[in-house]
Amino acid sequence: MSVANRIFLIGPMGAGKSTIGRRLARELGLRFIDSDREIEARTGVDIPRIFDIEGEAGFRRREESMIDQLSQEDGIVLATGGGAVLSDTTRERLAMRGTVIYLRTSVDEQFRRTRADRRRPLLQDADPRARLEALLAQRAPLYQATADFTIDTDHGSIPRVVRQILRSLQHQDNPA
Repeated sequence: MSVANRIFLIGPMGAGKSTIGRRLARELGLRFIDSDREIEARTGVDIPRIFDIEGEAGFRRREESMIDQLSQEDGIVLATGGGAVLSDTTRERLAMRGTVIYLRTSVDEQFRRTRADRRRPLLQDADPRARLEALLAQRAPLYQATADFTIDTDHGSIPRVVRQILRSLQHQDNPA
């Protein structure tokens, strides 16, 4: 299996996992899958509703199961939810099954990109910026530890970020 046969995108909300993932999949001729959208499609309800009914713990169980299934498929670019790395099991599976790319972004950029999005249950908070800071402080070490490589998404266009990823994948397949 080529390392580029299964590509898993991890990172915080607002890092561009879905947008960049779609473009990357198109460039590589792979299928794009968003784990959150798959959960919604298979349950018939949106993520905020799952959080309302089952709480974050219930959602995380669904997420772990969904990523387990999806990460076994070949020929995919998979965008995971920002909190997927909270599961030791998920981190191990992603690392073993494909190439993991951490799309890193600053809290300022996350806030700019997500502030109007009401579909993000973890940001329905009195101080969403402080919430983003706390989430990143908790999760950044997990993203770093799981990733094969890291790409910053704060600056540069989507095509530029995708080119960076393609170069990194090529280098991984053909190290100097």
